[in-house]
Amino acid sequence: FVSDEDSGAGSVAVKPSWTGLAREFPATNELADNQSSAAKAELGMQLFFDPVLSADNQMSCATCHQPDQGFSNGQAITPSRSNRNVPTLWNVAYRQYLLWDGSETALENQALTPLTHSAEMNADLDATVAELAAIPAYAERFKAVFGEDGGISAENITKALATFERTLISTDSPFDKYAAGDKEALTPAQRRGLTLFRSGATRCFECHAAPTFAQDTFRVVGVDSDDPGRAAVEANGIKGAFRVPTLRNIALTAPYMHNGMFETLEEVVTFYADGGGRDRGVEFVDPFVGGFDLNEQETADLVAFLHALTDESRLPEIPTVALSGLATLERSESAGRAESLRLNSAEAGGLARQPREPQDFTVTPNSDIQAIIDRAQAGDRILVEYGIYNMRLAVDVSGLTIEGIPNAAGDYPIFDGENKLSEAIIASGNDFAVGKLHVRNYTSNGILVEGVDGVHFYDLISENTGTYGIYPTKSDNVLVERVTASLVNDAAIYAGQCKNVVVRDSEVFGSVIGIELENTLNGEAYNNYAHDNSLGLFVVVLPQLNSKVSRGSKLYDNRVENNNIPNFADEGMAAALVPPGVGILSLGADDVEIYNNVVKDHRTTGVAVFSLAIGYDQNEIDVGPTPENNWIHNNEYSNNGYDPVASVKDLGIPVGDVIWDGSGWNVRFDEADFKPGFPKILAKDSWATWQKRLHWHTLNLIVKLAG
Repeated sequence: FVSDEDSGAGSVAVKPSWTGLAREFPATNELADNQSSAAKAELGMQLFFDPVLSADNQMSCATCHQPDQGFSNGQAITPSRSNRNVPTLWNVAYRQYLLWDGSETALENQALTPLTHSAEMNADLDATVAELAAIPAYAERFKAVFGEDGGISAENITKALATFERTLISTDSPFDKYAAGDKEALTPAQRRGLTLFRSGATRCFECHAAPTFAQDTFRVVGVDSDDPGRAAVEANGIKGAFRVPTLRNIALTAPYMHNGMFETLEEVVTFYADGGGRDRGVEFVDPFVGGFDLNEQETADLVAFLHALTDESRLPEIPTVALSGLATLERSESAGRAESLRLNSAEAGGLARQPREPQDFTVTPNSDIQAIIDRAQAGDRILVEYGIYNMRLAVDVSGLTIEGIPNAAGDYPIFDGENKLSEAIIASGNDFAVGKLHVRNYTSNGILVEGVDGVHFYDLISENTGTYGIYPTKSDNVLVERVTASLVNDAAIYAGQCKNVVVRDSEVFGSVIGIELENTLNGEAYNNYAHDNSLGLFVVVLPQLNSKVSRGSKLYDNRVENNNIPNFADEGMAAALVPPGVGILSLGADDVEIYNNVVKDHRTTGVAVFSLAIGYDQNEIDVGPTPENNWIHNNEYSNNGYDPVASVKDLGIPVGDVIWDGSGWNVRFDEADFKPGFPKILAKDSWATWQKRLHWHTLNLIVKLAG
């Protein structure tokens, strides 16, 4: 069981002074038996740069983790246990998994590998301890840090090294200053790059979210390599999956990827723009690596933003002579450092704010709306006069409202991406509201809100906006109401990895999925009209995401009709697995209640409850895949299951108003007038526990015997 607090669902934002980009850093990985101190960190620093730790006194930790190279070493790969690119040590204090494959989880343990490995420092630990003990400067420092009884030992060596490594913190980059409210900290190019980074076109933020710009998950991007990655570490690890690295100080650590195959950030951007390894037949490429189109200027802007993540303010001073008397590291220069200095010192464009009372700003199609948003403060309203706006807006101020002013006929102002722009609006400010707009013809999404606590979508029309229409993700306290959304190749209204979501009084049609609650806690969808999609309403838990649960959703008082159009989702996306002709589907989700809905005219089935295992390889699944505690009751059915699609027909099970694959515990159906598919006898809420258990075991036996 995963608790709500540990689920990963919802907003990671805190209430910032100006922007929704200021995020709270996670706790460090400091161990209870190795508390930090300045003296211990200083001892660890001396050891880190001292070649005395190696067998031949020629190699130190800094030989591979060079401060001048972003604590990497400027080489594609380095002879070691794994022959991989040397990962940076910046912000390693915030990592729960270490190394590219996550094979270590504690810095203290990880340090032992390079110390003793024959291809690295090749030390005999007993000999190293004796050598250090013979050096008075070390003997004194170990005694001062670890006490009379502590002294010099292999354990204390690694504790000191780990403590030093936890001081390598980078949290004061131009981006951090901008996120804290200094609107002059980023250049215009870097602000444009930030918008691209947060967009649904590139989807960089899905894996590299602030504040760490890293993730303790393992993903396949499709780099050409025979390296098994995570698959060599755990039995159900995916072949070719590697830990998501931090982007902080990324400009200093070329070359890139686990095998160092790319020399420049521009090459990395191009690789992802081309869809990673998807087109080369690499298996299990992450769904967020889908490819995108950027022109030359947009690529330069995105790279400029990555340089804005550079901060070496806590770079330690490198000793020229070690305590052992041996020479330390020769200095080198990173080409990326000079470029970061150039880009980060360019004129920023004067966006300083002075405190004032909230204001209303009325804008027209000729207004520079982005410039007004860039100067906005909490409580301001952007009032959009009727007209057609061909633009994309980025919002990173909290407490902002964007609201259209309808014309005399009641038509909303139109944001038209002309099938060129990725989104109409991208927002990350808390307490954000947007309403009374018509959004159409965007290539990725309509309105994207990420990492927000408090967002209100109201009185919106969204059509032909790529993947999603209304798209809150990783957010808390989401309200979507009176929205008409249509014509997307995934979900018209989508709430992903959110907490406390309400979708009501809305109409969705012409899409693969009408309304989707994905890996979300406590979602509600009611009084909606979902028709003429492939699937009407969808509650699901998907693997390989930050949020590991989908729990507590309620779908009620909805009209769900004639959702039979062919599935036109892009190949490789999760939505492509959805069978057409289904009214409501609960896939692997827990504690779902589906009631008082009108469900009719679906060729495959009205309501389906299935395990995630039906669409995913076992090695891909890192969540609880079976639906637990689903209760379906008091729905009104008619004309469902009359011509099931082949993917369901091939399962060999009868269809009707309701089908269930028999997976999960305590799935109950209390329906008065309906035609069951499989199983013909469905458990009811009123049954005793022993009856439910007997029914469940019988179903599982039938399913197993049927193969």
